Amino acid sequence: MGGRGYSRGVAAAPAEATAPDLARDEGDLAAGVEAFAELLAGRTWTVLSGAGMSTDSGIPDYRGPTSVRATPMLYAEFVRSVDNRRRYWARSYQGWSRMGHAEPNAGHRALVDLEPSGLIGVVTQNVDGLHQRAGSSPVIPLHGSIADVVCLGCGRVTGRREMQDRLALLNPDVGAPRVLEHAELRPDGDAVVDEWGDFVLADCLACGGVLKPDVVFFGETVPRDRVDQAYALVDGADVLVVLGSSLTVMSGLRFVRHNVKHERDVVIVNRGTTRGDDLATLKLALGCTETLEGLLDLHRS
Repeated sequence: MGGRGYSRGVAAAPAEATAPDLARDEGDLAAGVEAFAELLAGRTWTVLSGAGMSTDSGIPDYRGPTSVRATPMLYAEFVRSVDNRRRYWARSYQGWSRMGHAEPNAGHRALVDLEPSGLIGVVTQNVDGLHQRAGSSPVIPLHGSIADVVCLGCGRVTGRREMQDRLALLNPDVGAPRVLEHAELRPDGDAVVDEWGDFVLADCLACGGVLKPDVVFFGETVPRDRVDQAYALVDGADVLVVLGSSLTVMSGLRFVRHNVKHERDVVIVNRGTTRGDDLATLKLALGCTETLEGLLDLHRS
C-alpha cells in the first residue's frame, strides 16, 4: 500500500517492458477507430484521461503542439513564500475567467454514451471537473478540483467562485479579469500575469489560514486513498484506455505499467508521443474527441 503514494510532477523513468503491437502509432481515423473497437469488443475498460481530453473545451495542455512552455508553481514554493502565493493567486484570478466557464466537449459527452459498451469509470489527471459535469460516473480526480479552495490550516473547503468574489473586493484596482488567449492560460487555471506584487490575498474566514486551490500541485503528494481508488478502478477492467495524456510524469505512467505487469491491454489515444507508447497494445495518434465520436458511431451502427 505504501508504494502507491506518489507526488505529482515526478519524472517517469524509461519504460522497461514492451507489450505486443496491434497497430503501432495508427494515425488514420477510420482504421484506428476500427482497431480500437475490435480490441474493446465484449470487454470492460477504464479511462485514464489527461489535459488533451479538455483541449476541445478551450483549456490548453502543458505539452501539446500549441502549448507554451512554462514552469508551474511547485507546492514547496507556494507554502514557503507569501510573494509566491500572491503571484499564484494574481494569475489564478485571471485564469479563472476562462477556466471557470469551460464546458464539457463532445469527447466528454461521448464517453458518457459509451458507458453501456463496457466503460466502468474514469481516472482523470485533470482538475477541471468536466468529466463529472458531462455525467461520467464514477470519476476519480487524481489531482483534485480547481472549483474548490482548501485552507491549509483548518482544512475547510469552500468554492472557487466565492474566492473569486473575495479577491475582486480585495483588489478593486486590478480590474475585471479579461478573456485570456490560449497561450496565456494554464491547465490548472492560472495565467501569465506581469503585475502581481500588490495583489491582496484572501485568508480563511474560519481560522485566518493560508488558502490554496484544492488541487495537487506539482511536487505535492496525492492522497493515498484516492490513489487506491484509482488502482481499484483500473484493476476492475480488462483494458486501460489513456486519453490525451503524454504520460510524462509518474502519476499517469504507473497505471500503464501496472496494467502491462498484470498482462492487461493498454490503448493510448494522443496526438503526440507519450512515455507509454512502447507499452501500448494499440497507440492512436489521433485527437480524443474525434476518436471517441468515431467509436460511438460504430457502437450505434
